[in-house]
Amino acid sequence: MRLPAASPGGVDIALVGVPFDGGTTNRTGPRHGPREIRNQSSLCRRVHHVSLTSPFDLLRVADCGDSPVNPVDKEESLAAITGFFEQIRDAGAVPLTAGGDHLITLPVLRGLHKGSPRALIHFDAHTDTYDEIFGTKYNHGTPFRRAVEEGLLDPERMIQIGLRGAISHGTNYDWARDVGIRLVFIEELRKRGLADVMAEAKALVGADETYVSFDIDVIDPAYAPGTGTPEIGGITSFEAQSLVRMLSGVNIVGADVVEVSPPLDPSGITALTGATMMFELLCVMAEGMAAKKAD
Repeated sequence: MRLPAASPGGVDIALVGVPFDGGTTNRTGPRHGPREIRNQSSLCRRVHHVSLTSPFDLLRVADCGDSPVNPVDKEESLAAITGFFEQIRDAGAVPLTAGGDHLITLPVLRGLHKGSPRALIHFDAHTDTYDEIFGTKYNHGTPFRRAVEEGLLDPERMIQIGLRGAISHGTNYDWARDVGIRLVFIEELRKRGLADVMAEAKALVGADETYVSFDIDVIDPAYAPGTGTPEIGGITSFEAQSLVRMLSGVNIVGADVVEVSPPLDPSGITALTGATMMFELLCVMAEGMAAKKAD
């Protein structure tokens, strides 16, 4: 977004990248997401055309670089990412992150943790609440199960929106339902409408500190093909923008856009979509944080 580079100290919202895809189970490439999202974000302008919000005039926003990772050592990468976000937390900045595969959300939540589990609004085609895949408990299909088990998230204040696609076993959703996670499949979203579902999401999290995670594969691959696990029958890019705009008023303490895989979309449209969704999130976050400062 043509922002200055800075350390998180003295910054209100820190835009950061996590160039890691060691948690992918099939098609890799999200490690290149932060670089290409940055490239495409140069097309973003200053003022939101609907809300007229200019986040850069409301708050101090900067590009605070990328988390360190070890591309051949998953455990070392998880520890390094956690440490990076601990520094952001301790500096008092709120992170808006470009992934990276969805496993990165786990160390982000670890790094931001302050003792109490937080609420979650999660846009995705998949729940990412498996216990393990291919014998490993740490991959992009398991982060939210681990986050609940570690006390980072409160499952009864979690909602996952846009779910769809064939599953490997009929019990795949049982754990999530059993612990109280609210699952909203694409069929329900279509039937009820975006506004009704988002009203439920906002009521569920209330005024609590909330993390927002946006997997690009919630969008139909007709609009965002560059992702590792595409599922047809998703939302449009405009519907994605609309859903994020409806987050206005939510107490967002961090957010991410993940699973953008530039090698799978040489046109760059998926990375542009990712950058645009980050701008949408940035506007909502800036509005809320500026309002709190004014109070």
